[in-house]
Amino acid sequence: MFNPARLIPTAFEFTDIAGLVKGASNGEGLGNKFLSHIRETDAIVEVVRCFENNDIIHVEGQVDPIRDMEIINLELILADLESIGNRIEKIEKKVKTGSKDKDEIIELEALLKAKGALEKNVALRQIEFTKEEKQAIKSYNFLTLKPIIYMANINEDEIGKADNNHVARVREYALKEGAKVIKVCAKIEEELSQLDDNDHQDMLEALGIEMSGLDQLIKATYDLLGLATYFTVGTDEVRAWTFRKGMNAKECAGIIHTDFEKGFIRAEIMSYDDLIECGSELKVREAGKTRLEGKDYLMQDGDICHFRFNV
Repeated sequence: MFNPARLIPTAFEFTDIAGLVKGASNGEGLGNKFLSHIRETDAIVEVVRCFENNDIIHVEGQVDPIRDMEIINLELILADLESIGNRIEKIEKKVKTGSKDKDEIIELEALLKAKGALEKNVALRQIEFTKEEKQAIKSYNFLTLKPIIYMANINEDEIGKADNNHVARVREYALKEGAKVIKVCAKIEEELSQLDDNDHQDMLEALGIEMSGLDQLIKATYDLLGLATYFTVGTDEVRAWTFRKGMNAKECAGIIHTDFEKGFIRAEIMSYDDLIECGSELKVREAGKTRLEGKDYLMQDGDICHFRFNV
């Protein structure tokens, strides 16, 4: 519609981390290097083998996705317990000797709650922390506090078919902790990644699926992290911007530039659906569907914005 000189999509980064082995928390395999890579992420996508193939050896000898998931989750739990241990000792001594520091008391309570859960093999994302407790333990970057998606890797001849027994077990396991499961075939995904848009779409149709595994994963992780997209448009540039759901117009203006937030006056907004329905920005205006919103307006996924500011 705008034929811009530049088109800039929103960016979403996935970091491929080598598989974790039993004993990683004690330095086995990549050990601490593996765990440090995970600490830098916002969420975890755990790829689980859910297919049989005698030509592809499994490190544990046979395919068992639940065992694999439990190995990884236990290693993350052990790493978190190690992070907690020393800190609890230090704060407990202070509190017992009469420390009145409110932040330290909240931190101690949160750490003891976390320790109790981890010792029962429960990931911290399954525990309810108060807003103050979450803030108190934020700097620890706990691995088991990160939201998780399980990616079930299947054979190519199972695409578009009902779940096999392995995938069914993964779904049952994930359900207990409220996690999502995305079913993909890594081999098919590799082939799709090498095709242009038209051939990509033709292959999806031939496979009888609407969306590639990667696209499913992007949508699922956006949802998991509470992310959404707004757009700025013009003949010079059409650009997508990622924001967290719940951010207001002024905060979203700041994503573009701090000056936009400092000098925010108002946002001129039209919705994606209205633009598609009307066919052009001019027709949206003529239909009276363009809105002027103030700083407290909560931005919606698909909003198209012109920010007015003065600094």
